[in-house]
This record gives sequence, structure tokens and C-alpha cells, in this order.
Amino acid sequence: MGVAGPPGPVMDRDEVDRALARLGAEHEAIETSLLALQDHAGRRLLEGARLTGITQSRWTDTERAITVLWSYFDAYTAAVRAARDLRARRRWPSREDLLELTELLRGESVTVSGGAAAGGGPSPSITGPARLSESYTLQELVERMNELYAQSLDMVVAADAVWSALPARIDLLSAELQRTRQLAHSVGVRRGEHPAGDDLERITGALVQLREQVVSDPLAFWQPAPGGSSAPGGGRPDTARYDREAQALEEVRREIDAVLTVRQDAEARLVKLRDVLSRADRTLAEARSARGEVLAKIAASEVPAVSGPPTALQEQLTRAAEYRRHGQWNRLSPLLESLEQKAEDELLRARESLTAVTAPLAVRAELRGRLDAYKAKVARLGMAEDPLLVERYDTARRMLWSAPCDLRAAEAAVLRYQQAAVEVMAPRVPGQAGPVDRRGPSGSDRGDAV
Repeated sequence: MGVAGPPGPVMDRDEVDRALARLGAEHEAIETSLLALQDHAGRRLLEGARLTGITQSRWTDTERAITVLWSYFDAYTAAVRAARDLRARRRWPSREDLLELTELLRGESVTVSGGAAAGGGPSPSITGPARLSESYTLQELVERMNELYAQSLDMVVAADAVWSALPARIDLLSAELQRTRQLAHSVGVRRGEHPAGDDLERITGALVQLREQVVSDPLAFWQPAPGGSSAPGGGRPDTARYDREAQALEEVRREIDAVLTVRQDAEARLVKLRDVLSRADRTLAEARSARGEVLAKIAASEVPAVSGPPTALQEQLTRAAEYRRHGQWNRLSPLLESLEQKAEDELLRARESLTAVTAPLAVRAELRGRLDAYKAKVARLGMAEDPLLVERYDTARRMLWSAPCDLRAAEAAVLRYQQAAVEVMAPRVPGQAGPVDRRGPSGSDRGDAV
């Protein structure tokens, strides 16, 4: 919408003709804008909708503003027509004609009723009580129409933008919600039986409420552009609530997908669970058997007790198989996850129990290996027949290969043999006398006190 020419002194014929040409183009532009506003899809929707909240309040004001706009335009049209008629009387207008045309084109020649002026908001010229009528110049009237038009179009465009964006997206999300609900029911995810089922019910109610609010009060979901915007409808639809529900539905879908995965992999996971628990049982059985062997072969040793098989896990495994047989996937999913962790823990515990039980046997095996290793070293040096080494080796070997074996005494005997072997393998000093008698005066082994 344009702006009329500024006021000035008495206009000549050329100025009048140029002003009338400009007013004609301006009148056409204003009429086009008003008709476009009248036919705007958002305005038609607003007229037929049951509005609430801020949208209802603003639409009431906007309807009144649009009515005032048309009243202003009618007055503007009449003024332009009157000026054209006056100019058409004579090819060469007289001074009186030019004075009258100047008043029509630049003076306060347009009068509108006070009710129309008040309906569009307070006029800047009103400083006291409402008047029966108001007078405007064509320029002032155009400025007033521009102001009312911008306010009205801004409201209509904002409402239409929200209606164009949110309801369709909500409908698509609702359709996706229905498909998710059907899928959830197929795997036993229902309200009151699974958290995801409760979430689906909540999301359903939230979307219904959100759509009703968007349809009845679209401006409540409009976010103006930061700092304001001169363009009509400057801003964007506020989708925060929609985005939250969409994210919540996506999380539920992931849970449903997890349950579907359970349905597809349940048999394989159950077979693996049975295998892990069977290995744990076999390991515990081996630990119990090893404990009896240790108690029989190792003397003075503290051997930890071995617990029995985990009956609670077996019961849960049986329950999981029942859930799978009856298609209760929503119950099977968390149970399988818990069982898989517990089964791995149980297998680890069984292995640790076996390791703890067989520790004395491992110590005895290590002592046997150390004894034979030192004997092999001595033999490579040709000292295997040394009487002291033979005696100490026989003593240590008899302790390690007898049952029950006293590990402390056997370890001391291996250490004595090891010390004697180190002495034998020590390098000789040149010129030193023959072999030193490593026994005491009575023939006893001084190393026995080690």
C-alpha cells in the first residue's frame, strides 16, 4: 500500500494531473491489497473457527480493524472520485477549481464517522472524548490504512502459519503413534503392564490436547522474530511441545524395537544362557571334586567351601522360557537382560571358586617343578651324585609326592635343596682344596635348620 503526496501551496494543472495519476495507481494497489486480505485463507479460517485465548481476543480486534479499513477505503475512494470529477469539468481549470482541487488532494478533505475511527483504534488527533466524525488528508488516511492493514495481515499470517505447520505435523505424528500402538500391542506392551505402554497413553492424550489448542488458539503457538520484524507474520510457529512429544514417541519406538529384537533373538539368547549356566554348574562341580582331592592330598591347608548351583537363576531361566512360549515379550526383555548379566557373574564366581580351591595343588605343582628344575641344572654340571644334594632331593621329593602333603614343610625342604644346589654350582677359587664337607662334626646337615 502506497503513500499520498505531501501537502503544499496551490497546485497547478500539471501537479494536479500527476497527483491524480499517482492516486489512481495507489487506489488500485490498496484495493488489491484489501481484496487479497479478504480472500486470505487464514482470514477465512479465522472467521469459521471456534477461537479461544489470545487468538480470540486479537481476532475480535482484527475483525473490527478490517471493517474500519473498508470504511476508510470507501471514504478514500469517494474523495479520489470527487477530485477526478472536478478535474474533468474543464480542460483548463480555473483558479477556483485549482484551489478546490488542492484542498481535496492536500487538505483534510476526507471525513469518516467517529465510530469507524474509534473501531480501528484511537486516532492520533483525538485528545478528548470521542467525536462524531474525523477529518483526514488523503496522506493521513493512507497512513492510517497502512497501519491497520499491517496489524491485520500480521495477525492473519501468523495464525495461518501455525495452522499450516502444526496440525498436519500433529496428524502425521498421531498416525505414527497409532502404528506404534498396534506394534506395541502385538508384543504385549500395554498400559499398566509396561512403562512404554503408559508412555503411549500419555502421548496420545497430549497430542489430542495439543491439536485442540493449536486449532482454537494458534497465536499461543506463535514465536515472534527476535527484535521484531517489519514483514507480516515475522516469526515462526513454536513447535516446542510438539517436539517433546515426538521425542518421547521416538524413545518408546526404540523400546518397542528392543522388545521386537528380543522376540527375534529370544531362542538364541535362551540357548546361550543355558550354556553359560551349564558351564558354571560344571565348573562348580569341578571345584567340589577338586576340594575333596585337595583335602585328601594336602595337609594343614585351609580350603574354601564350594556353594551349590544357583537354583534361583534356574528358576528365572524357566520363567523366561515360559514368557517366550506365551509371547510375553515385554516381560521377557528385561528378564533376559538381567539373566545374561547374572549368568556371566555366576560363571566368573565359579571360576574364582575353582581357582581358590585348587590353589594348594598349584603351589605343590610349582614346588615340584622348581625341585626338578634345580636337579636338572645340577645334573648338567655333573653334581647329581653329591651326597648332600641326593639326600636333600630325596627328602623334598618324598614330602611333595606323599599324601597328605605338608606344603610348609615341603616348601622348606625344596628351599634347603635349592640352597645346597646354589653352593655346589658356585665357581671354585683356583688352588682351593677339594670338596668341603658341608656336614657338621656329627655328620648332620647344617642346612636342616633353614
